[in-house]
Amino acid sequence: MTSDLEVRLRAASLRVTRPRLAVLAALRDHPHVDTDTVIALVRADLPAVSHQAVYDVLRALTDAGLVRRIQPAGATARYETRVADNHHHVVCRSCGAIADVDCAHGQAPCLTASNDHGFVIDEAEVVYWGTCPDCAALNKTSQANEGSEGKA
Repeated sequence: MTSDLEVRLRAASLRVTRPRLAVLAALRDHPHVDTDTVIALVRADLPAVSHQAVYDVLRALTDAGLVRRIQPAGATARYETRVADNHHHVVCRSCGAIADVDCAHGQAPCLTASNDHGFVIDEAEVVYWGTCPDCAALNKTSQANEGSEGKA
C-alpha cells in the first residue's frame, strides 16, 4: 500500500527513501521543529542515519516545496510540512514555541501591501510575537509568588 508521504515524494519527482519518509513523518507529526529535533525524531526510527543525511533530506524536501523552512528573527531555523498556503506564525518570546496563524485579512494569500513600491508580490511572511499561554501562566504565578513573599 502506498502511503501519502510516498505519493508526495513521487509527485515532487523525488525518489522514495527511508530517510525522506522518516523526515516527512517527523515534520508531519511535529511541526516547527529545528534540525536537531528532526535528527532525534528520525533516529528513533532509523538509528544509523547521519546528521548529513538529514540535512541533505531537509534541503531536498525544501527545494522540492514539500517542506517549508522558517526562521523567525533571533531563532534557529524550523521546518514544517504545511506549504503553499502562505500562512504565518506566532512565536513566544519566552520559550520559542511557534504556532500557525492563517492570513489575517486582505486578499489571499495576504498579498495586499499598503505600498508595493512597484514590486510584483508573490508571498508575504508575517511573524507575530508574544507570550504563549504556558509562559503567561508561569509569569502570572511567579509574579503572584513574588507579591506574597513581600508580605511576609
